[in-house]
Amino acid sequence: MPRMLLIFPLVGIPLIPLVVPQGVFSTLHAQSAPPGSPKSPDKSANDGKPPPPASDVELVERLHAARKEYENSLKALYEHYARVGDRQRWKWVEEELLGYHLLFKPSYNLDVKDVPPATLKAEVNIPAANELYRAAMEYKGKGFGTEYILNQRRAEILLREILEKYPNSDKIADVAYQLGDIYESRAFRQYDRAARYFERAYQWMKGGRTDARLRAAILYDRYLNDRTKAIELYREHIAHDTDPDRIRQAERRLAELTGKK
Repeated sequence: MPRMLLIFPLVGIPLIPLVVPQGVFSTLHAQSAPPGSPKSPDKSANDGKPPPPASDVELVERLHAARKEYENSLKALYEHYARVGDRQRWKWVEEELLGYHLLFKPSYNLDVKDVPPATLKAEVNIPAANELYRAAMEYKGKGFGTEYILNQRRAEILLREILEKYPNSDKIADVAYQLGDIYESRAFRQYDRAARYFERAYQWMKGGRTDARLRAAILYDRYLNDRTKAIELYREHIAHDTDPDRIRQAERRLAELTGKK
């Protein structure tokens, strides 16, 4: 059977199917290798296992820096054209900024400039952090369609600003919970990110009685296919929560996963 490839289109050009006979790629690869080219690495030298993947940390750090530089450049242009009264270019920048915030921007490595460590402590009442939190909640969950997505992004930016500027604020556990909710929402659907922030919500506020553990467990269970982690969190939730309905929910699912009735 022939192999079907698709050439991704430029703007306004439809997809063009390209049919390539089976086996052509392997033949071309064999023909293109110059004499004396090194052979594929011998897996037997590594007990038959492929070599471990190289770290993506440096690349992800560069990506974060590039995103921030791009966004800041657009904001600077926006302010410049507003000052000089160039309404046409001001509108262009506004539309590009809008597009940037609507763009799907996944977190390729949650440990690189994304989820802070579990060791943070919610200790100090900081008025500036409180104000940012109130502003974020004015946007979170509001609106419909595109406006809803933009409001979720606005709330995300404000909440993340709290973690960046005021990591010892007594609101960080609430911030983590709200970020978990945002990343789980249809505006993001980034379930690994959501689960990690739900975990931070109870790690940063010892003795908290929210459903953060349960929500993290459900994400690991339903979306991330990590049964071991889900079982661990269901058990922790049962041990720490005081809400009877949530406890029963966790007990039912734990019994299904472990086969213990």
